[in-house]
Amino acid sequence: MTCPFCGHREDRVIDSRESKEGESIRRRRQCLACERRFTTYERCDEVPYMVIKKDGRRESFDRQKVLNGLLRACEKRPVSMGKLAELVDEAESALLDSPDRELPTTQIGELLMTRLKQLDKIAYVRFASVYRDFQDVGEFLTELKTL
Repeated sequence: MTCPFCGHREDRVIDSRESKEGESIRRRRQCLACERRFTTYERCDEVPYMVIKKDGRRESFDRQKVLNGLLRACEKRPVSMGKLAELVDEAESALLDSPDRELPTTQIGELLMTRLKQLDKIAYVRFASVYRDFQDVGEFLTELKTL
């Protein structure tokens, strides 16, 4: 740390304490040149994970929003909450593994649909109909025929 009083770059830590919330660490330091004391705070720098919407907007990843969509698709279907949580975990892992900390929603949606197709075909069709925004019965029937 650079001393705020004399600009010297060497100091020693006298005391360290975690904040009440556990979100930062408070450190009392003493400059080795002028011997004055000063306080620094250490915090984890969190950059949110983002998704790129179809229209180009960026939003922070909302795990609950993904889970709600899957719950709607699986309503009254024999798919356990545990399986749905695994699907959301997979989507989140894909996002965590991306080097830019962001993924297009199309990629997340395709991942979810691939897994839903394996779990429950009806839930897959429900999810796909909303996700792919079917405009008429023809598109819906085409998707059913591919199953």
